[in-house]
Formats: sequence, C-alpha cells, structure tokens
Amino acid sequence: MVLLRFRVANHRSIRDERELSLIGTDLNEGTARDTGLRQDERAVTALPVIGVFGANASGKTNLMSALHDMRAAVRTSFADWPKSPGVPRWPFKLDPGCAEETSLYEVDLTLGRKPVRFTYGFELSDDRVEAEWLHAYPKGEREIWFDREADRPESEGGEFIFESDTFTGQREALVGFTRPDALFLSTGATANDPQLSALYRWFLDNLWLMTPGEDVVHRTKWTTGLLKDPGLKGGYNERILHLLSVADLGVTGIEIDRETDEIRLRHRTTEGKDVSLDFLAEESFGTHAWFAFLGPMLTVLDKGAVLLVDELDSSLHPTLAAEVVRIFQDPKANPNNAQLIFTTHDATLLGSEVLDRPLGRDQVWITAKDRSGVTELYPLTAAHPADGENLERGYLRGRYGGVPRVSVGEIAREVSWQEAKATA
Repeated sequence: MVLLRFRVANHRSIRDERELSLIGTDLNEGTARDTGLRQDERAVTALPVIGVFGANASGKTNLMSALHDMRAAVRTSFADWPKSPGVPRWPFKLDPGCAEETSLYEVDLTLGRKPVRFTYGFELSDDRVEAEWLHAYPKGEREIWFDREADRPESEGGEFIFESDTFTGQREALVGFTRPDALFLSTGATANDPQLSALYRWFLDNLWLMTPGEDVVHRTKWTTGLLKDPGLKGGYNERILHLLSVADLGVTGIEIDRETDEIRLRHRTTEGKDVSLDFLAEESFGTHAWFAFLGPMLTVLDKGAVLLVDELDSSLHPTLAAEVVRIFQDPKANPNNAQLIFTTHDATLLGSEVLDRPLGRDQVWITAKDRSGVTELYPLTAAHPADGENLERGYLRGRYGGVPRVSVGEIAREVSWQEAKATA
C-alpha cells in the first residue's frame, strides 16, 4: 500500500488547486520503489520520502495539515460532525470569495496484495459534502465505484451514481444512511461494508502527523508503550536501545517503571560503570526529541504506513534527520514500503559535502507564497537541476525559489531603525 498523489484546494493558504506527487520520475536517483502498477507499458514507481522546503509562513505546515485534515474528515465525519454546527474546514481567508467555494481533498493510492490503484476525494462547503468520489483501476481502466454530487438532478441520476459491478456493497441502504454532512466512505465503514472499510482502514493507519514541541509528550508515551508491552512483535526494546545508542547519546540501557511509566536511561561512566539518569530531569532535549521520534517511526515502518513530520529540523539534529531519511530509503530497513513526508528549513539535507545528500532531485518540493498570500507548490525538478548539481547552494541562492526575499542586512537595518525611532 503506497500513497501516489495528493491534491488539495482552498485550504488555509492553499487557495488554488495544488498537487503533491510521490510517483518516481525520469530523474529518480535509485530511491523509487516498484508499486506493481503499470502505465503505458512502463512500471509505476513510488518515492519512499518527500522533503518539502520553503521559507517561513510559505505554506509547508498547511500542506501537512491538509493531509491530516483529510484523514480526520474520513475518521470523524459520521460520528463527530453532527456534534457541532457546520462542516469543519478552513478556506483561504484573504480572498472573501473563497468562503463560497468548496475545499477539495483527493488522494491516489494502492491497496491490496495485488495492488490496485484507487482515487478517492471529496469537496466540502460550510454545511455539507458537495461532492465525493471513489474510482478504482483494477485493470488500468477507471471504474466508478461511486460518484456523488449534492445538487445533481434526478434526471441525471441523482446525488449518487454507481457505475461499476466491482463495488458490491448495499448501495441503497448506505445512501439512505448517509447524511448530507457526512462522507459516504465514513458511513460505509461504520456499516461494516468490507470494500469501503479497506479504504477507511488505510486512513486510520496512515497520515499520522508529528509536530514540533506540541506532541512530544504524546510521542514519548508512544515510545514508552512499545517498551512496556512484551506482547508486541518486533523486539522494540532492543531496537529502541540500539537507535538511542547509535545516535551517540551514550545510552547503554533502559529502565522503566511499569506502574508509573518513569523512564531512566543508563549511561557508561568514565570509570566503566553504568549510572541511571532520570529521563525528564537529567536527559537533554535532544535525547527527549529522539526518544519521542522513535515510537512513531518504528510503528510506521512496521505497518508500511505514511508518516507526516512538520519541521523535521526542529525535532532532530541535521545528522539524525539525514539518517531518518536514509532509513526510509533503505529497502532492508524499510521492507514494508513505509513513506515519509516532511517539511524542513534545513538546506544541508540538499548538500553533499557534509551529509552526502540523502534526497534525490525528484524527492524535493518547494513551497512559496506570492504577494496575495497564496501558497505555490512545485517540484524542484521544475527548475531542471543537472545531475550532480549542488542543490544546497542552488536552493540557498534562490535558484529554485522558496527562500525569504530578504537582502543581506535588511532585518538588522530595520531593527536598528525601529530602535532609533523608539529612543528619539
């Protein structure tokens, strides 16, 4: 199961339709994985990692939230949306007309042991689901499992159209259960429709979002839970200890109180003995960040899921961030085809001199905001970087866009002027 593509429009700073593709290109540098799909007699490959670069407030976080909010809509529309008035969405606010337009979310992905491509998406207004669709491509040709349009007249088929015999669900019953302010997919999964439940479970197990700072406590408990549960497969204790120690944190062991969840990490002293340090009081913020990162990362790797990380550089040192990328790139470390989508400001991940560039040219995307406050999203390959080109230097010099429009010394001059004005 892999994510191939994500499309979004009218979500926060993303006003116009934008698409993030995880499909390997002709510029791929050996990282893309075979999906089992073919198009135009060519194998379709998928990227295990995408890095999104851009200036502050350029829309990187909004792209992550769009993916996460699509997941939340699928998970909660049937049960939770009726508890509050209206449909939760966040249209572009700097253009008043966008409040009257729909917000769009769509994914392309594969499901099943014999991979089948699916396209699922929906459009929301403030009050209801305006459109929703699920298309399958079992033999490369599109089959419309369902197509929903709120205002489609009965003479044209009504709100719901089903055109494929492959979708064998109880169509009329599910349509009857579906409220105007609920997704048909969520309704079908609630009714235990086996085909819709398979796609619903993909959303449950994917698009987990890690944010800097806010969810460190939750992620620390996640890692702790893996250490505490002896019934979990995968040897998490040994794996977590190894990953802590290879990060050069001096860790030789982990102690955990199963009643209080108190963690103590053992360190080797200069005398060759081990001493235990209180995790919260005596370990560094770097240790906290790496420990909190390991639980979600290992779970995603084992499930073959999609992990979203906002501001990877805020959570990890550049060297560790590069190693995380390499873990997802490595078929042996990532045998289940898990995928990582992250945002960052760290241009060293594009360089070869220090980190031996872990990202390929087609794994880099850029966000930039125009003068109207609208986020642009485009691949670095749009700039046609040459093989062997120094991507770090090109990015920092603005060759690909996505860097602040600030001249050298401009901010310092502005601060000096404001200080002088305040004391005049």
